[in-house]
Amino acid sequence: MSDVKIGVIGGSGLYKIEGLEDVEEIKLNTPFGDPSDNFIVGTLEGQRVAFLPRHGRHHAISPTELNSHANIWGMKKLGVKYIIAVNACGSLREDIAPRHIVVPDQLVDRTRSRDLTFYEGGVVVHMGVADPYEPALAEMVYQGVQETGAPVHLGGDFVIIEGPRFSTKAESRIFRSWGCSIIGMTSIPEAFLAREAEIAYATMAHVTDYDVWHEEEGPVSVEAVIANLNANVDIAKQAIRNIVVKLAGEPDWPSHHALANAIISSRIRQDVPADTWEKLGLFIGEYYS
Repeated sequence: MSDVKIGVIGGSGLYKIEGLEDVEEIKLNTPFGDPSDNFIVGTLEGQRVAFLPRHGRHHAISPTELNSHANIWGMKKLGVKYIIAVNACGSLREDIAPRHIVVPDQLVDRTRSRDLTFYEGGVVVHMGVADPYEPALAEMVYQGVQETGAPVHLGGDFVIIEGPRFSTKAESRIFRSWGCSIIGMTSIPEAFLAREAEIAYATMAHVTDYDVWHEEEGPVSVEAVIANLNANVDIAKQAIRNIVVKLAGEPDWPSHHALANAIISSRIRQDVPADTWEKLGLFIGEYYS
C-alpha cells in the first residue's frame, strides 16, 4: 500500500474511475469509524491511485453525515500525499455558468455542527490555513481541466454551508455580497483535515446551478444538479488522468510539512494518552520523541 501517493475523492456523480489497472478493493477500519466506502486502488497513467466515493458508491451518505475524519485518515494510511477532490457546487457569479469548473483558492466556513479537527485528547495543534488549498496542486488541477477544453476558472472563494438543504434567497444574496464565487456542502472539514494530515489538497468544483439568486434561472433542484453533473463526468475523469500525469515527480510542497510548527503541546511520546496516540500517531509520529 505504501506506493499509493495520489488520492481522488469523488463527489456527487463521480462514483468510479474507468481505466484503472491492477485494481484492488481495500476495506479500512479507522480509529474514527468507517470511511464512506472501501478504497479502490489501481494504476492510472503509471501511478498508483486510491479512489473513494465521498457519499458512498450508492450516494447514501448526506453532507451532514460524512465521516471526513475516517476518509482522510484512510487516505493517509494508504500513503497518499496528494488529494484531488471533486465537488458539485452552485455558482454565485454571473460569469461562472452551470457546467463550468472552478478550482477555488479560498474557503468560507458556514457549517454549524461538524467536528473540524483531528487534534484533541492531549494534542493541541493550531494549523495555519491562510491558503486552505495547496496552491501548486490547484494550479495542476486547473491545467488538467484546461487540457480537456472545458471552461474553467482558477481562484475563487468557496462558501460551505451545513446542508443538506439548499440556501434561502436571503442567504444566497448575503454570500454574493461577501464576494463568494461558489457554494457547496462538503469541502469542510475535508480540506482542513487533509492539511492536518499533511496531505496536499485541491478541489475541482463542478458548477451545477446558480443557487437561488439568479432572477432568470429557476431555483436549484436535484434534477438540475444531476443533469449537469452527468454532463461533466467525462470531463472530470479525463482531467483526473491529466493531473495524475503531472504528479509523477512527487513534488514536495508546504502542505507536506504543515505540522512542523503547528504542534503547541508537549512533543514527548509518553505525554500523549494511549487512546489519543492510536488516533493521531499516524500523523504526528515523526515529530515526537
